[in-house]
Amino acid sequence: MLKKIIVLLTIFTSSAAFADEVIIEQVVSVADKADNAFMMICTALVLFMSVPGIALFYGGLLRSKNILSMLTQVLFTFSLISVLWILYGYSLAFGEGNWFFGNFDAILLAGIKITDLQGSIYQLIWVAFQGSFACITCCLIPGAFAERIKFSAVIIFMVIWFTFSYIPMAHMVWGGGILGDEGALDFAGGTVVHINAAVAGLVGAYLIRHRLGFNKEALKPFNLPYVYLGAAILYIGWFGFNAGSSTHADEIAGLAFINTVAATAAAVLSWSAIEWFHRGKPSCLGACSGVIAGLVGITPAAGFVGVGGALIIGLICGGAGVFGVSALKRLLRVDDTCDVFGVHGVCGIVGCLLTGVFTSESLGGVGYNEGITMISQIGIQAMSIVTCVVWTAVVAFAAFKLADKVVGLRVAEEQEREGLDINSHGESAFNH
Repeated sequence: MLKKIIVLLTIFTSSAAFADEVIIEQVVSVADKADNAFMMICTALVLFMSVPGIALFYGGLLRSKNILSMLTQVLFTFSLISVLWILYGYSLAFGEGNWFFGNFDAILLAGIKITDLQGSIYQLIWVAFQGSFACITCCLIPGAFAERIKFSAVIIFMVIWFTFSYIPMAHMVWGGGILGDEGALDFAGGTVVHINAAVAGLVGAYLIRHRLGFNKEALKPFNLPYVYLGAAILYIGWFGFNAGSSTHADEIAGLAFINTVAATAAAVLSWSAIEWFHRGKPSCLGACSGVIAGLVGITPAAGFVGVGGALIIGLICGGAGVFGVSALKRLLRVDDTCDVFGVHGVCGIVGCLLTGVFTSESLGGVGYNEGITMISQIGIQAMSIVTCVVWTAVVAFAAFKLADKVVGLRVAEEQEREGLDINSHGESAFNH
């Protein structure tokens, strides 16, 4: 009798466990309409950041004779990377593979049906969302060496760098590669996007060298309202960037959303206060730069830290950004035209390290993985930063050198003086 009871209990518990597995499997494999709508909106917002956000922000920072060259570089890069992402980028970044690359199973998105799911969203939406990250990362880079590079050199560089730097970094952090396995925290792209792009831009700025007249004449932004409009577009679009990285319309998306508001506002106040103290006046350009500094700083931390941590990250990144575009830029002796490294690189590094601090549950964050302490997490964050810096620097150097050998990097001196708009594209933005 006792044996029969034990057998019946075993069958009952096994059946219950099996039923639970079936229910769980059904939950995972069913598309959620709210999540799908949310992710399509977030994807559109990230695309909005590139064209027109980055284009207007960078374009306004240049001289009027070069604005069309920047708009064209951003739009062409955006389009080029969109196509490459579909052809092979997604497969190599998110396919199952080794520590650094995925596989070739989804080349040209082969095998992905319109009904296939990635969690609760359709996989094609996931492809588009991640593709928008690839696009904006590559679009960030030309701002560092604007006003003197050949358009053909930009194209060659982008193909090489996207393939051998962006794709492996995305795989290493988000696609099942080595950094993700090691526990690196990067919610929406501190390493993959900002540090990755900023270091590549810095390498390019060194190799292409200073603009004519650098440190000898005023190379002032020609249109600050464009800069303001670009910064505003980036601020709005960044909610898709950060909140969308939750991949669900859930509490983590809400946390990322409010943290993006908090950190950005704090960075604007921080940057403006420092500028006010040192120059006697807060500037519109400084406030716009503070927007970017706060957005960059909170990106790796958005879904991991509490609102208090986000405020502190924003305040610190505002100051870090001021340091990056002033003292550090002079120390490096580099002509980073749009301060890509000074803001995206410096604030990306600071944000990644502070993610390791404020993820702590005792400081209002969501808490570390089991067995991880604050010190060990900061060490992991530092390791991921160093890996990113070294990897992208090597790839960028090789890509620029190859582009230089094939077409040359820099336009002729007389073309640079006349402007890239007319010489590279045969157009003028302002016909008087």
